Order: sequence, then structure tokens, then C-alpha cells
Amino acid sequence: MTAKPLTDTQIRALKPREHGQVDIADVRSAGLFLRVTSAAKTWCFRFTDPNSGKRLRMTLAKYPDLGLSEARERADGLRRLVANGTNPIEQRQQQRAEASSRTFEALARRYLTEHANRFKRTADADDRNLRLHILPRWGKRNFAGIRRADIIELIEGLISDGKPALANRVQALISKLFSFAVDADLVEANPAVRLRKRGKEEPLTRVLDDDEIRLFWSKIAASPLLPSTGIALKLALLTGLRAGELAGIHRTEIINIHDPDVAAILLPEARVKNKRDFLVPLSPMARELVAQQLAGDAAYLFPSRHDKDTALDPHAMAKAMARFARSFENEQAGSDTWQANPPTPHDLRRTFATRLSALGVPKEDRDALLNHARGDVGSRHYDQYERQREKRIALNRWAVALAAIIDGRGAAIVPLRRLP
Repeated sequence: MTAKPLTDTQIRALKPREHGQVDIADVRSAGLFLRVTSAAKTWCFRFTDPNSGKRLRMTLAKYPDLGLSEARERADGLRRLVANGTNPIEQRQQQRAEASSRTFEALARRYLTEHANRFKRTADADDRNLRLHILPRWGKRNFAGIRRADIIELIEGLISDGKPALANRVQALISKLFSFAVDADLVEANPAVRLRKRGKEEPLTRVLDDDEIRLFWSKIAASPLLPSTGIALKLALLTGLRAGELAGIHRTEIINIHDPDVAAILLPEARVKNKRDFLVPLSPMARELVAQQLAGDAAYLFPSRHDKDTALDPHAMAKAMARFARSFENEQAGSDTWQANPPTPHDLRRTFATRLSALGVPKEDRDALLNHARGDVGSRHYDQYERQREKRIALNRWAVALAAIIDGRGAAIVPLRRLP
């Protein structure tokens, strides 16, 4: 067996063997190797049985049905199983023997339980898209009988309904679900593999103007909407946080609330998209909203209306924004454009970023506030400065400008200054 750091270019260039076979180990993923024969290129995984101590080989899938990056991810999972004392071959055989139900609904339940709920922050979105857009069509079908044409038909239906972005999300979910099924040895191949995105997504540009901001601020926390959800949305405009990050804020994530100079929200890495702790300084206006929510005894800053011991569902914020567009008459400036093109919680984040730019906040500080992952090598591996002072200055500046908009004075330009 030869060993090298494999690349897709190298793998595509490999010629079929005239006789016999050759195994090429991937030095970047222990145990993973590619077997090349006259008929196919096949990913395999070699490991030591944690019980018997024997060296065993497990066949994964053919290339390019299983790409290099996916093969490495699968090998990572198999190594974890072995480290925990499980023989993955025996586990796969047992799963196949125990698969009493072959319906797509049963497969979806297993995917949510064994993968999404354990490893994905977007498990709730997967559950929702399955219930709303996939299970009504495929729930009772044998998942092994679902073909590429079935997937295209479902996706094209969503596109015809004017939902290209949703179509792409559903397509990605179907592909991930069938990759899970391949990994569990429930199907031989993923029918969605290498299926191009069929929905054409237009760049989103919705930003609230001054009239819409005044309308939003004056009414979003008023009946018939829940005040708590309205306050969460106000905090979204003040901080630029994502709906999921805001909805799940726990009391323990609020730090130094009584000190205006250092009050902040500290989101743990498990709840943040780029998997790094994220500190969000609180401007005086944001601090006031947070303190108002902390006056209660709930564990979460924004508890569920149904159970104060659980966090608000992020989707409730989107529902509140949609309901808001139907809750007022066209008697106030901004209502006509709001109703013609109702904003979403993510549009509040875009408005936040756009307003910071208009106030002259440098891009480095805006990126830090939006918690965008930095792409260059120097930033990723060497520059660990988190710009806490700069973030607080920018957020305080935006709060002053927002207050001026709310009061009808326009977006006041506040000079940048250093904190003491």
C-alpha cells in the first residue's frame, strides 16, 4: 500500500488497473484508503477491532459517488466509533438487521435522532423542512425506491411556487439524509449526489429605511405580538445577532449587566456558527432591554411562551415579523413599504451592517460584530485579537444613531472615539 495526501485532481487522474488492485492510503485521514481496480475506485477504511484486536477492512462507497471530503468526514466518524469500543462493521450489520421499517419517514426519524440532533445546530430547521416539504410527499414510500427524478420533481415544485432558496435548502437536506443512509448501509448510493442546485437565488438586499425603523421600534413589542419576542427583535437590530443566537440566550451568558462599561453577552462556541466564543458588548440601549428581560425568573432571556424553562424557538421571531406586517393599518409612515415587502429577522441583521457602514465603522469592526469567519491565513491562525474595544465603540455609536432615528432626528453622525 502506498500513502500520500490525496487530492481530487490526483484521484480523477488515476487510471483503472489492467490487473489486480492498488491501495492508496490518505495520509490526512488515518485508516482511509482508496482501492483502485480495473472496475472502480472504492473508498475503504482499515481499523483494529477493539474487541478481538484483528485488523479489518470496511468498504465505504465508490468514488466519485463519495467525494474526498465526504470520505474523510466518514472516516473521522468511524475512528470515533472504534475509539469508543464499537466495531463499525458489526454495527452496520446490526443496523441492517434491525431496520424493520423501510419508509422514508422512518429514515427521516433516524437521521434526526442519530445525526441532526447530535451534530447540527440547524436540526430544528431540518425537522421543519422534512415535515412541511418532504414527508407529505415521500413519508410512506420505501426510501430505497426514491430516484433522482423524484428529487428533481419535488425541487422543481418548490421553484414553481416561487421559492428557489427554499428549494436549494431542501435539496441539500435530501442529499445529507441519503448520505446518512449510505453511511448506515441502508442504501447503496445517494440519488442526490452531484445534483446541481436548481434554484436560482437572487442576492438579498432588503434594508429598513428610517420610517420603517420608527414603525418597527414603536410597535414590534405591542399587542397582538408578544412583548418578549418584540424585545428580542429590537435586540437583533441593536446587535446584529442571528435569530438563533438571540433566541437561545441563557442567563449565564449575560455578564456584568450592572456595569455599563463592560456589560456584554458572551455566546459559547457551541451556539455560534464559526465555533468560537463570541462576546457582544451591550450599548446602553441594549443593556436596558436585557435588564428588562432579566427582571423575570426564567432561565432564558427569551423563554418560550409555552414553557418558561425552554428557550424561544428562533422560528417564532420570523413568524412575529410576518404577523407584524398584518397587524397595523396604513396610517403611519413606513407601513406601505413594510407591507409591500415584509422584512425578516435576517433583514434586521443586514440593516445593522449597512447602517454601521454608513456611520463610517471600519470593515474589520463590522466583520467582528457580525462574527464573520476571517478567511486569510494570518487572521485565522495568528491574529487572535477580538476587537472588543472597537466593537463596544461601534455599538454605542449605532445606538446613538438609532435613538436619533426613533426620535425623528435622522441618523446622527457620532464621531468615533476611544474608550477610556
